[in-house]
Amino acid sequence: MQETENRQAGTERTERKKRFTAKRAALMAAFVALSYTVSLLDFPIFPATPFLKLDFGNAFILLISFLLGPIEGVIVCALKEALRILSSSSGGVGELANMLTTTAYILLPSVVYQRRKGLKTVVPCLAIACVLGTLVALLTNRYINFPLYMGDNAAAVFAESFWLIVAFNLVKTVSVSLLTMLLYKRLSNFLKKMKI
Repeated sequence: MQETENRQAGTERTERKKRFTAKRAALMAAFVALSYTVSLLDFPIFPATPFLKLDFGNAFILLISFLLGPIEGVIVCALKEALRILSSSSGGVGELANMLTTTAYILLPSVVYQRRKGLKTVVPCLAIACVLGTLVALLTNRYINFPLYMGDNAAAVFAESFWLIVAFNLVKTVSVSLLTMLLYKRLSNFLKKMKI
């Protein structure tokens, strides 16, 4: 019994060492920087809701999730949001909401992709992820962002903006998914050559 437990503990340590090598950690740091920098280039797409701003920073979080795994994706997401807190006026509340939404969006496709690769698997998973991300965005906006920014008017403003929030988040997640699919193969081949 003790021998089996020792063997299991040794296997877990080996897995952790493989997962967090210097090359992989450096790659994660690069993706944190890319995601953060690109997220600063945000812009509104609906005049009625200028506070909803589109950016493509999540493409790098989804990419790293496909390349290294869902745990690494969540870590990169958390570090990117930690950087955004430094220049935030929400005291980290908006960043928390964004992290919850992004995590809901990246988890399913990255977990499934680790077990079964290929477009036939990825495309349906990304479609479901877009819906999941949008649903979580609705919840975080209603119960985290809107109460913070709108105060007592939160419920009324949310009700007025409901369909714009749905449309915005579907546009955002679909755009990020398409960009990720365009970049993935090239990046994957490059990383294979580097043996990461």
